Amino acid sequence: MTTLDLLNEGQKARILDVSGEDAIAVRLMEMGLTDGEEVEHLGCAPLGDPIEFLIRGYRLSLRSTEASRVIVERIV
Repeated sequence: MTTLDLLNEGQKARILDVSGEDAIAVRLMEMGLTDGEEVEHLGCAPLGDPIEFLIRGYRLSLRSTEASRVIVERIV
């Protein structure tokens, strides 16, 4: 298990959990980051933040602090 911010470009993973119970965690789940969904790391901005992901057929950009709250398992 790892977190979303630690994926390398091109890697895919399955979401296991979103840590926390605050407004940010709720907002992440509202954006589609729910248990069992597959996500792919598409790339980063030149300075490494934000990070772009593909989930549910759309592109989602997250700050690395937000992505670090999403626990995933890599898909081989």
